[in-house]
Amino acid sequence: MFVCFMAASLQAFVYHRPCVQAPSRGSACSLFMQFIFQGSPAVALDNFQVLSEHRCFQGVQRFCVHDSSVIGLPMRFSVYVPPQAAEGPVPVLMYLAGLTCTEETFMIKGGAQRLAAQYGMLLIAPDTSPRGAGVPGEDDHWDFGTGAGFYLDAVQEPWRTHYRMESWIMQELLPGVLARFPGDARRVGIFGHSMGGHGALVLALRHPDRFRSVSAFAPIAAPSRCPWGEKAFGGYLGPDRQVWAEHDATLLMERMSCPFPQGILVDQGLADNFLDAQLHPHLFEAACAQAGQPLVLRRHEGYDHGYYFISTFMEDHLAFHAERLASVQAG
Repeated sequence: MFVCFMAASLQAFVYHRPCVQAPSRGSACSLFMQFIFQGSPAVALDNFQVLSEHRCFQGVQRFCVHDSSVIGLPMRFSVYVPPQAAEGPVPVLMYLAGLTCTEETFMIKGGAQRLAAQYGMLLIAPDTSPRGAGVPGEDDHWDFGTGAGFYLDAVQEPWRTHYRMESWIMQELLPGVLARFPGDARRVGIFGHSMGGHGALVLALRHPDRFRSVSAFAPIAAPSRCPWGEKAFGGYLGPDRQVWAEHDATLLMERMSCPFPQGILVDQGLADNFLDAQLHPHLFEAACAQAGQPLVLRRHEGYDHGYYFISTFMEDHLAFHAERLASVQAG
């Protein structure tokens, strides 16, 4: 099981720090952050607060929280604002993390900020589920409930009230961040890892008008046909497999015709312990071939499911998105 020990250990420290609304004028990043705090507030991010902020590669890394009206609970996310944002809106890239992870995992372990500063891209990473929802059993399993929201809206009781990750991301988080931070709404890409790779592929296919580029690391590519997906879909969505199909990247792709003409990038380690039982990239590969969808599926000898693998190929993914988002006319 891949567990984000580093993020979890730091979470206890960061989450209990006093919240701040804006940097002091004497802080090291105050001049840069004065620009970030200009503009009208985002009504989609109620009670927006900054939990911590850190100067990073001449930009600013921020960990935030807001009261989600969609989920009915406080929701955490992180944003990296590159130095180019001081000159105007920049392309946006959202990362969805995997099982047991938080909004901190990618920003701490992925090594993406240096590349985002190089390419001038704003990074967003949401948490992986609601927390503290009070649903019986939500903390009983590492692959279902807390830390395992699967980036969908649950329709089954008792999950349907709070476990609404797709609506949170699409209706609140993304538009709210774009309203508060200098991101270009016309140039937004998405990528992710494992459960988050599933989420990135599915959200991109379900919202092709919002996302202009998509890639994934070791995604759960056919969740209707693996134990992780069957457990999550059965619990959140119920027994109807036609409902499941609306959240399965392989089944969605089979019904489409080249939704991303500029291609999709997927990296998969061949030493990944979850490859054969859970991930099934070959099924997504076949669906892309059927749909006429250009796909680069790279299989890497010796690489496993963790962040050593992810960080090795992070530069390729940011370059992939930067090239495609650069081809979109700035908004």
